[in-house]
This record gives sequence, C-alpha cells and structure tokens, in this order.
Amino acid sequence: MSQGEVLAATKPKRQKQYSGFALGIGLTLIIALVAKYLAGFPFLSIMGQLVIAILIGIAWRATIGLPEQLVTGTNFSSKKLLRLGIILLGMRLNLMDIVNAGPKVFLIAVIVITFTLSVVYGLAQLFKVEKRLGILTACGTAICGAAAVVAIAPQIKAKDDETAIGAAMVAILGTIFTLVYTFLYPVLGFSPNGYGIFSGATLHEIAHVIAAAAPGGNDAVDMAVIVKLTRVTLLVPVAILIGIWASRAEQKEQGGSSKTSWKSIPIPWFILGFLLVSGFNSLGIVSADIASVIVTIAYMLIAMAMAGLGLNVDLVTFRRLGMKSFAAGLIGSALLSCLGFALVYLLGLA
Repeated sequence: MSQGEVLAATKPKRQKQYSGFALGIGLTLIIALVAKYLAGFPFLSIMGQLVIAILIGIAWRATIGLPEQLVTGTNFSSKKLLRLGIILLGMRLNLMDIVNAGPKVFLIAVIVITFTLSVVYGLAQLFKVEKRLGILTACGTAICGAAAVVAIAPQIKAKDDETAIGAAMVAILGTIFTLVYTFLYPVLGFSPNGYGIFSGATLHEIAHVIAAAAPGGNDAVDMAVIVKLTRVTLLVPVAILIGIWASRAEQKEQGGSSKTSWKSIPIPWFILGFLLVSGFNSLGIVSADIASVIVTIAYMLIAMAMAGLGLNVDLVTFRRLGMKSFAAGLIGSALLSCLGFALVYLLGLA
C-alpha cells in the first residue's frame, strides 16, 4: 500500500477522533449552560452553577451513558479548561479588599483553614475514606468548595472520580449549611457585619456565602465575600504545601528519601496564575464591568470542567465512596460553624 493510500485510509479515523473531541467539549458546554440557567432559580441558586453541572454530568452518565469517542473532549474540559477557568477566576479577587479588612479577618481565615483541614482529614481517615478523597474533602470544606477540590487534585494525583465525588459532596454540604444559616440568622445575635464574617469564614462556595449572608443585608454580603476571598487567597500556599507533603509521602512509599528538593516540588502554575490575575485586578486597571464578564467566563469554563468530571463518574462508585466522605465533611462542617461562631465573638467582631 502506497503512502497516499495509507493517509487516505487513516483520514476518516482522524476525522472521527476530531469530531468526537469537539462533541465531547460541546456536551460539557451544553451542560454548563443548562446549569447556569437552572442556577437562576431560587433554591437552585444556593447550589450554584458548578454543583448543578457536576450533578447533571453524573446523571447523564448514569442514564444516557458517554460514548467512548467523546471521552477525549470531556477530559480536555475537565483538565485544560479547568486550569484556564481557575486562572481567570482571579479577576474575582481584589487583594486590597483583603488588606483593608484588617488582620483579624486574616487571622480567622488562617485558623479556620488549619482547623478544618486537620479535622476533616482526620475524620476521613477514621471513617476509612480513601486518602486522596479525604484530602480533597478537607480542602473543599476548608477553603473554597469545588474550586479548591479541582485545584488541589493535580497536586495529589487524584483520580477523576475522586475529584468529582469530592467536589459534589462538599458542594452539597455547603448547600445544606446555607439553608441552616438562613433559618438561624434571627437567633444568632450577630450584627450584619458580624454575620457576614461568620458566613464568609465557615461556608464553602462563593454562592453559598452570598445566599446565606443575604438576610443580613448588603453590608453582611459585602463583608462575607471579603472574608471568603481571604480564604481563597490561601489556596495558593495550601496547594504548594500539600504538593510537597504528597511528593514526600510518595517517595517514602517507593522506598526513596522523604526529602524533597525545590526542583521536585509540584508547583501549581495555574493557581499561581490565579494569584497573578488577582494582583493585576487589584491595580484597578480593569473596569468592574469587564472584570465581571471575565469572571462569568471563568465560571463557565469551570462548570464545563465540572460537567466533564461528572460524566466520568460511575454512580455505583459515587455511592460507594461518597457516603463516608460526606459523613466526614458533615461533622467537620458542623465543627467549623461552631469554631467560626466562637471566633467572631472572641475577637470582638460580633
């Protein structure tokens, strides 16, 4: 067979691969758009676009299935588009707002993250949750929900199903606690400012924080978002530290030295990109309207990634792995709420 005949024979195969790749990305885009639409409804707005996208993806896989030729496209969304989305999400953050919030808010964020990472991961180990899933659940609960889960996943070489389950469990937990906070607001005794700090310090997703703080008015919402974004900035050092820890643990398991050189540290460049974009946004060069558009695009890309992750999850695996991690996250979230309540009063911010 001549070279021309070989190329002619392989051309339909390549076209089929390209078509499947494009259809896979298109499917995640459709799911992300549907999720954005559904997130506009009252109750579903608490869950947010990211949670809805991952749940639709899981439901699609369980009912309709995912043709093999689409997998390359859905994987592209869940990995490459995810990183781009997280980088662009930096436009959501103005570092000057965090500086102006004062040292007490930063202290609360550090205490909350340190406590929650330790407690939720410890509970996950106690409940015999797979190690990587336990770390993801702890990070999602401690920092910023699904975005933290998918940002930390590459650092610990988590599987797609572990990432998807971790993101979904943490997001569902946040939704539950958002509803609880809304009912408890009248009896907590906080000022709008104090309630905003409490909500921002203890809830999981940005959508959860905004929804929960709403009963306290605009002042509560503004403060809640600032406190929440203070936790988000700590994603970068946490990701680096977890990467170092995971690298050392892997080397130790392989019988090598547990020492890690700076060259071998898994640097999450896309998270550093997030921080750089945040710094650029803090300069005030970009108008609020343009920044808002970029953030909307970022959430769309991350929602496509969530859809891609959901499409790769088998429902049986979801049930098998998800319940124990949910229990660890539930207890950890309850303890986090108690800690946040105490810190707001102890630091005189109520």
